[in-house]
Amino acid sequence: MAILGNIIKGVIELKDTFTSEIIHEEAQENVLKELLERAKHTQFGAHFNFEAILESENPQKSFAAQVPYYDYNKINDEWWHKLHNGETDVTWPGNPSYFALSSGTTGKTSKRIPVTDDMIEAIRGAGIKQVFALNNFDLPADFFEKEIMMLGSSTDLIVKDNHKEGEISGISASNIPSWFRGYYKPGEEISQIDDWDDRVQRIAERAKDWDIGALSGIPSWIELMLQKVIEYHNLNHIHEIWPNLQVYTSGGVAFAPYEKSFKALLGKPVTVIDTYLASEGYIATQVRPETDAMQLNTDNGIYFEFVPFKPEYINQDGSLTDEAPALTLREVETDQDYVLIISTVSGAWRYLIGDTIEFTDVKRAEIKITGRTKFFLNTVGSQLSVNKMDAAMRELEEKFDTTISEYTICAKRGDDDEFYHYWYLGSDVEGVDNSEIAKALDESLKNANKNYKVARSKALHGVKVKVISPERFYDWNERNKKKGGQVKMERVMGEEKFADWEAFIKES
Repeated sequence: MAILGNIIKGVIELKDTFTSEIIHEEAQENVLKELLERAKHTQFGAHFNFEAILESENPQKSFAAQVPYYDYNKINDEWWHKLHNGETDVTWPGNPSYFALSSGTTGKTSKRIPVTDDMIEAIRGAGIKQVFALNNFDLPADFFEKEIMMLGSSTDLIVKDNHKEGEISGISASNIPSWFRGYYKPGEEISQIDDWDDRVQRIAERAKDWDIGALSGIPSWIELMLQKVIEYHNLNHIHEIWPNLQVYTSGGVAFAPYEKSFKALLGKPVTVIDTYLASEGYIATQVRPETDAMQLNTDNGIYFEFVPFKPEYINQDGSLTDEAPALTLREVETDQDYVLIISTVSGAWRYLIGDTIEFTDVKRAEIKITGRTKFFLNTVGSQLSVNKMDAAMRELEEKFDTTISEYTICAKRGDDDEFYHYWYLGSDVEGVDNSEIAKALDESLKNANKNYKVARSKALHGVKVKVISPERFYDWNERNKKKGGQVKMERVMGEEKFADWEAFIKES
């Protein structure tokens, strides 16, 4: 009998019974006031007169009117660079203990995003919320006695001056609560291995020693790890060595493109729970099994604003125009893409995180990620969001009985000076011509998006598709990987990056 598991599950159920439902709009108002109060004596707070904002009749509106939008480059050039010069109390009291080296998909160098002790506490609090939400998924008591495989970047962080640097997953894993360490795998020793391949090899070697009940990590990382374990132990599927695996917590990117290939590695179904952890903070987590939407963490160190994602509000580089209106949680509606803006306990203010979202349930503050501001493909008016592209990939998988775990696209002029969408699809499909797949993809996107259909009748001249082995994508990730981890493959590339990609494909 799972005595400990029953105790833990009982505590979770009891917590749920005595916890009142969050009123998200009020929680957000309180979070903004707390942020302004904490930071009013910083350089940033003094410059924008946070004290006056706090004393105003409507702090949310005053805040939006007084503080401009920032993306990483702007806030780093104007404020965060001071942190690296030894200044304190810049955008948040004191100095950050960590800097997250973003493994994002833009730029040639890693962003260095402050992670304060307050943010570590906020991330930990959001993680505890996720644990308590497991009560909604009707898991058996013995699940709560199993070990959890958390696969992220290396926890062997870089020590630099008076702080440490690494990817956010490595920073988070290095700060797990002491009570959780008994459940945490692969454990501190293996997690500190800097080389990704060496770390996964050690996991494969030790896999039989662990009773894994849950996995957590970016889908592509988890898939590669599972494949290595299966190969090393000559298994048919992962449940032959981890028979009690019941939950997979996905994060970093949308899970849908990996669903089919992920399921192929399993012996039985598992519960998939989506999360949204970025370098800037723990944004949202799925709390109900009835939906794959995620609930914003509205009461935990992050204040959210939402800009309607419309062409007139977006500059060519993906930044926002000064006139772009920011809505509060009280003002949003469903079926509308929004640019996500955050202000945090790490000293990010009205910060353009780069993602677009839509609300599926406003009262519950539940969202889905719909794309990236820079990677929302709007060349010649096609207005393709990443979720539309992902949906098209699922249709192609069904039509051609294959799996497409990776893809990338670039909109650029061809040799005839006309605009085309150039696609590379990672698939092992056989006996199908690229032109046939291109035609099916084109029709799928026309049916799903009226703007794309209009663009195809005018300025978008055509669609070109090349199917390559998924291994080429993994090789690209390997070449471009960050410290102790893997990169996230770009769904949409700019022309310069795409030229590098095509050169890499030709070389390999």
